[in-house]
Amino acid sequence: MNHASRLAAFAALGQRLATLTDDELTDLAARARNRNGWFDLPNVRAAIAGIAHLLQEPQLSQWAGRYPAEPTEPRQVGVVMAGNIPLVGFHDLLCVLLSGHTLLAKPSKEDTVLMLWIAKELTEIEPAFAEHIQFVERLNAADAFIATGSDNTARYFEYYFRNKPHLIRRNRTSLGILTGHESAEELAQLGSDIFQYYGLGCRNVSKLYVPEGYDFVPLLNALQPYQRVLDHHKYQNNYDYNKSILLVNAVPHFDNGFLLLTEREAVVSPISVVHYSTYTQEIDLLDQLTNVAAQTQCLVSAGGRYPGSFPFGRAQTPGVTDYADGIDTMEFLAAEV
Repeated sequence: MNHASRLAAFAALGQRLATLTDDELTDLAARARNRNGWFDLPNVRAAIAGIAHLLQEPQLSQWAGRYPAEPTEPRQVGVVMAGNIPLVGFHDLLCVLLSGHTLLAKPSKEDTVLMLWIAKELTEIEPAFAEHIQFVERLNAADAFIATGSDNTARYFEYYFRNKPHLIRRNRTSLGILTGHESAEELAQLGSDIFQYYGLGCRNVSKLYVPEGYDFVPLLNALQPYQRVLDHHKYQNNYDYNKSILLVNAVPHFDNGFLLLTEREAVVSPISVVHYSTYTQEIDLLDQLTNVAAQTQCLVSAGGRYPGSFPFGRAQTPGVTDYADGIDTMEFLAAEV
């Protein structure tokens, strides 16, 4: 199986995902939710659509063309996958297989249903992939490693994989920048970045930077269409719990009935809560963003006007070149493996 056939298979997978029927999606989401209660139909549908977007031609070919078509020596690459949002490990699967290596995947127990399903879809399109995809409990046979986890597990990974090439990712989150001049439509678009996947992903906005004296009322009003998150009992439980903590401790906060905003330095916030900090001028904002750069997955701002940021509503639809933690996975596979 050469590079062209691998590329064609992934492009065909993208077309397959883009044309899944409602019945197929409903059945798939039901099976996924039996394993992970957060994986409901809207979120599974969004994840599938996001992958179909990644696999569009000609962007896929242009991206793949930046790297060697074949490895100097095919290797077995062990991948420890996260499971916080549906199919979050797919990009690593794509990179390892497209670069010509064999994937030894250890999927999260929270996301085995979807990862096994998408691997099956790929091998039905290109049966030659079957001998290059293995789902395993232990990665002893791997020649190199890619792992995603918390800061604590990352330290374990660094030690455990220290003698072989490895790419380790840690906790990250995403940030939003507001100026006070955003339209109601733009503020509503920010809701997708906050609420998609119930805030569980590293590309979810968990903290906002606002000018001193910022009026939160327009934002809270613009987010009202996302009140449906309360339909999920897990989100409702988190909201009720976090609201009670803020009230008991007399912590100042804003509340629109399903989202809590409170001023905190920490960039990571609990589900149903978004932290915020204020800035006086742009240099102050830049200093604050620099201080948390190592914890930041992506920035969002209205229209993507802030340098290096995504437009509101686009954080959860990364392109194929938007690597997790900003580390080029394909470059790692070409240079280190």
